[in-house]
Amino acid sequence: MDEVLLRRLTPGVIGVLVRRGADFASAEDAVQDALVEAVRVWPDDPPRDPRGWLVTVAWRRFLDATRSDVARRRREDLLGEEPPPGPAATADDTLQLYFLCAHPSLSPSSAVALTLRAVGGLTTRQIARAYLVPEATMAQRISRAKRTVAGVRLDQPGDVATVLRVLYLVFNEGYSGDVDLAAEAIRLTRQLASVVDHPEVAGLLALMLLHHARRAARTTPEGRLVPLAEQDRSRWDTGAIAEGVAVLQAALARDRLGEFQAQAAVAALHADARTAEETDWVQVVEWYDELVRLTGNPVARLNRAVAVGHADGPRAGLAALAELDPSLPRHTAVSAYLHERDGDLEQAARLYAEAARRASDVAERDHLTRQAARLNSRHRPAAEPG
Repeated sequence: MDEVLLRRLTPGVIGVLVRRGADFASAEDAVQDALVEAVRVWPDDPPRDPRGWLVTVAWRRFLDATRSDVARRRREDLLGEEPPPGPAATADDTLQLYFLCAHPSLSPSSAVALTLRAVGGLTTRQIARAYLVPEATMAQRISRAKRTVAGVRLDQPGDVATVLRVLYLVFNEGYSGDVDLAAEAIRLTRQLASVVDHPEVAGLLALMLLHHARRAARTTPEGRLVPLAEQDRSRWDTGAIAEGVAVLQAALARDRLGEFQAQAAVAALHADARTAEETDWVQVVEWYDELVRLTGNPVARLNRAVAVGHADGPRAGLAALAELDPSLPRHTAVSAYLHERDGDLEQAARLYAEAARRASDVAERDHLTRQAARLNSRHRPAAEPG
């Protein structure tokens, strides 16, 4: 059974049913039923037209469900005749489904879940496992999301930026359960890039590829975080880096700079350096300047302070950091890092310990705790002989 094919076909089949008159929630349910039937039937009797087969079966499921509904009389016009079997229409509704699943009325978590279900073709069980929540909880979340967008028409214009933010949320979930959400986000972004010509879509795809290329080197076998400067760069995926750089260059050539392109440019500069010492920090600062200009994002300003600390020295980095809100996540950790680079090990150790207490992620907390312990062992006076 080709699960990749099924997941690729899912959004288009949902779109066909919606254009025929089904509401989104009913269409999505019918398509899920058709996918289950495909898993059962196709291994022994594969169809010559998989998309057409799914459309036919899903439409029949929708009609069966509608005929048994109490609102049957209100839908008589819709149920006149079942369309004859045959090749399905070729119109691609994938982009409209992305917009629908990223509807501004949905919370980020609901938008992500609905995108994975309707566009990604994942089952509720797979999504629940990926987010480490009970299947019933995820089913309720998806059901509420479908009800929220039930009356939204597919032909309404959507916001590409919102869709990209949802996809980036999926990517940042990384890996958990039996679904690799980072890889799934890359697949979905490739799919989006095939139906919409927008440089920021390419920018996001490049950013994902460049970050994902470093994945194998980010942690030790024991799960400890490995900072970028200490990563074994021979473990980076050079194929993904080459593709990401090529996608980014094509996007930048269109001269319509956006935040994801700017972030990808920073990632490309890190990927291009053979060692941490060879990183072109001056260019990194310049790209963070562009990112701050585009977004005003305080996290971008925080990362810029780190880059300034490398390009112009730790005192300059601390001066840039002093302009930011100390309550920002990672502010204390960045301050510790810059103080260490400036040679103030005692202050750096204190700040690392404080940052560890504030960290919500276990791996990050452990890393910061080890940094504090390392510095404390270096500046602690030796015990006098007894």
